[in-house]
Amino acid sequence: MAKSIEKKRVVVTGVGLVSPLACTSEISWDRLIKGFSGIKRLSREHHGDCPVHIAGVIPSYLDDNIGGLDINKYISLKEQKKADRFIQLALVAAEEAVYDAKILFLEEEEKLDVATIIATGIGGFHAITNAVNTVSEKGSKKLSPFTIPSFIANLAAGQVSIKYGYKGILGAPVSACAASIQAIGDGYRAIQGGYATMALVGGAESCINPVSLGGFHAARALTASFNEKPECSSRPFDSKRDGFVMSEGAGILILEELDHALKRQAKILAEVKGYGTTSDAWHITAGPEDGSGAARSMQKAIADADLSPEDIDYINAHSTSTYVGDRAEMAAIKKIFKKKCPYISSTKSSTGHMLGAAGAAAAIFSIKAINNGIIPPSINIDVLDEAAEHLNIVINNSQKYPIDNVLVNGFGFGGVNASVIFSSFN
Repeated sequence: MAKSIEKKRVVVTGVGLVSPLACTSEISWDRLIKGFSGIKRLSREHHGDCPVHIAGVIPSYLDDNIGGLDINKYISLKEQKKADRFIQLALVAAEEAVYDAKILFLEEEEKLDVATIIATGIGGFHAITNAVNTVSEKGSKKLSPFTIPSFIANLAAGQVSIKYGYKGILGAPVSACAASIQAIGDGYRAIQGGYATMALVGGAESCINPVSLGGFHAARALTASFNEKPECSSRPFDSKRDGFVMSEGAGILILEELDHALKRQAKILAEVKGYGTTSDAWHITAGPEDGSGAARSMQKAIADADLSPEDIDYINAHSTSTYVGDRAEMAAIKKIFKKKCPYISSTKSSTGHMLGAAGAAAAIFSIKAINNGIIPPSINIDVLDEAAEHLNIVINNSQKYPIDNVLVNGFGFGGVNASVIFSSFN
């Protein structure tokens, strides 16, 4: 009989986040737990004739001198022309994560075993639409030689890998809004199995323009009801929700094999305890009403962590503010957590939906919830959906509570479901 291989323990030693709340993880977290919203009105340049006039755009340093982003501090103007904004945001978030984990000066031999896995839902949407416009108006001879490398989905991972010299596994899950949870899961599995010692994982997205807004609006996925009150627009679990708010951003986590982290006396933020992913095999844009695929994803993550549902203290829900999606996830939660319902919130109520970067952002917020003993709220709940009345949702104000185990969900078009569990380290 073959001997079972003991799985290595995987911990988180650094995080970096660029969100509609702020350009760092700490300021984003501070604003999140205070109930701020990062949703703003867009200029006509960004929404065109689409009825949706709002989105979660990363604040500029020109408007926000505390939490705003000055991309020129991170990337030269020359290099900016070679990379779509989703790649640029990945580079910014990765820099914070690398500094947070104190791994800027790894030995060359160590870099051979560092994986770089950065997901995206769509990739370089701006670069693609700009290239199409260039060909239409001026012809293909006017295209830049960097056109293709600027929008390929794996170039966020590629550019980060090149910058830091990481020569291990290179990957880029492109699985809609579950993509960055799958990136975390891929890094976790790689370290568990001994295929990497460390992994820089997460997701990046930036596709706020008339084409993407118009496309999602045509699919009846976006809200157009709160153009005059953008801060009230993202409202998971509220009875008036009628669609998500598109946002941009990037979230990066540094995963590390436990013994390696202890040997270098790293600061350990949390442990990755479990991961599960499934397919609905149901519909291209909507899951089944009973949330069965989502439930199986959560079950797999809980089993992988060797926990029971009663051990989960907090769920950072995928809930984006769509009627069908929110209700399916609520049904799934009820199916799994029958004896004890954990606290639940959706941090997308403050950030909007960052698509392929959403799961990484939620993971970072959940790790900070563990470290600070604070559960972030679901804001904008005026009248709770009747389907949520028996769930333990943190409504409008953050809640102090000691947290040992957090479950983070990410679900996406095509029927993809992914769940990951983070635990306090001890």
